[in-house]
Amino acid sequence: MAIVGPTATGKSALGVALAHRLQGEVVSCDSTAVYRGFDIGTDKLPIAQQEGIPHHMVDIVDPDDEYSAARYAREAAAVIRDITARGKLPILVGGTGLYYRALTRGFFPGPARDTALRMRLERVAQRKGVECLYRWLARVDPPSALRIQPRDLKRLIRALEVYLLTGRPLTDHFASTEPALPEYRIVTFALSVEKAETAARVAQRVDAQFEGGLLQEVRGLLARGVPETVHPFSGLVYRQVMEHLRGERDEAATRELIVRENRRYAKRQLIWFRKEPNLRWIHAAGGREETLEEVARALTAMESVPDGPADP
Repeated sequence: MAIVGPTATGKSALGVALAHRLQGEVVSCDSTAVYRGFDIGTDKLPIAQQEGIPHHMVDIVDPDDEYSAARYAREAAAVIRDITARGKLPILVGGTGLYYRALTRGFFPGPARDTALRMRLERVAQRKGVECLYRWLARVDPPSALRIQPRDLKRLIRALEVYLLTGRPLTDHFASTEPALPEYRIVTFALSVEKAETAARVAQRVDAQFEGGLLQEVRGLLARGVPETVHPFSGLVYRQVMEHLRGERDEAATRELIVRENRRYAKRQLIWFRKEPNLRWIHAAGGREETLEEVARALTAMESVPDGPADP
């Protein structure tokens, strides 16, 4: 089983509730939650809110480690098989569309890195701005532009590198890959809420992040010697906080910017998941229990959900 969808739709809380009801364990599907130390800005569920439910694929690598969708698919697949072997139900929970696709539909590893080409793309970004690479990617591979942040230089370069080396966009390569769990039939629910509700939830979440010590978390990471260049610092929330700490804007403006970027990200997530096949959409405007009951009704309405490896 999987619970996916845009940010601030209640995926984490629903995953815990479902795990209680269905004797399950949660497998995170979040590209930043894999990094140790990056907690508040990634909205990792605190231990107390996990309610005793095991959570996997969280805090598994150091901030300076290289982590990819292909690696996630391999490691998450192994975790899911282990959970099933112990007689529990794996419940995949998260909003990173590329990781979900890599696990459920396969991942294209791509050609080897071309150092000279990467250097040329980096020079383009230095001269014309990283936005130039993003606009280029949007022209040649619109689906990849939806999932990659406009200022994520590393992933923009890789997507363009694959396109220039193979003559085909990364998205086309993904379509011809094999899933990491071919023996599983995955029942996936996608959560959505109205645009205005998303905006309100995002604003509340950002306030809670700052009040919960987001700035202190980032200062602590830097004080422990985590380089500013590590990938997690380039992600949503952390990138804006780093800019604030460098004096580019005050805290109020930083909060407003993070809210705006979160809303844009939620829109991109929604577009991404709407293109994924076989998702069952659930309107999640209510609380955890209301959404849980709606999912339960949907499960009951299905003809059958076999036990064991055939249907996690």
